[in-house]
Amino acid sequence: MNVLEINHLKKEFDGLTVLQDISLSVREGEVVSVIGPSGSGKSTLLRCATMLEHMDGGELIYMGEKAAWEERDYCVYASKEKLKHVRRHFGLVFQNFNLFPHYTVLKNIMDAPVSVDKVPREEARQQAMDLLAQLGLSDKADAYPYQLSGGQQQRVSIARALALKPKILFFDEPTSALDPELTGEVLKVIRQLAKDHMTMIIVTHEMQFARELSDRIIFMEDGVIRQQGTPEELFMAPDARVKEFIGKFAG
Repeated sequence: MNVLEINHLKKEFDGLTVLQDISLSVREGEVVSVIGPSGSGKSTLLRCATMLEHMDGGELIYMGEKAAWEERDYCVYASKEKLKHVRRHFGLVFQNFNLFPHYTVLKNIMDAPVSVDKVPREEARQQAMDLLAQLGLSDKADAYPYQLSGGQQQRVSIARALALKPKILFFDEPTSALDPELTGEVLKVIRQLAKDHMTMIIVTHEMQFARELSDRIIFMEDGVIRQQGTPEELFMAPDARVKEFIGKFAG
């Protein structure tokens, strides 16, 4: 079963094409890494997939349900009610954490399940505590984001995304704001999620991590998918441009 399907996605900003005819699908339990130079459209792809940006063309489908499609060269979105349902299928972890600074760690994680999914407060609290235990943060429930390291904040943002029990998790450069030591903490969590068969799309510059973890790697450049395949296919026999890019980061 495909959790996500994107067909012929187009996106423009001020007349400039940023994404051009992007098509990809992600199966349940699959881990897909998206790599490529800055400005290649990786983050815009994630923002379109999570409906933070409006697509200018193409089709967006979650769990067989159409969220957006093209009509007369224009992208049409499903009803507000339908989109509310579709949004429950995915979670998004940002590079800059995006935690509510005035909420405790526990409240950051509980907030959406209680207010969006109407989970009873005590049940949401128990789920949040379980997630914190899973991510090695049980002692931080009552702390505020400013009291945490960057790695701890990112783990809280992962817990917050997991609290809504998504079918697929998107990560937009989850370690780019962290120093190497803290990067390891976050990658360890993502590795565990992969072992637990969480479906994920990860935009990353961590080449070795992408190679170890991914079922498939997508190389983007200039708003198109230039090459995709298994880690072996990309790392062992890439075209000259892919080889040059990977060499810069993996060397």
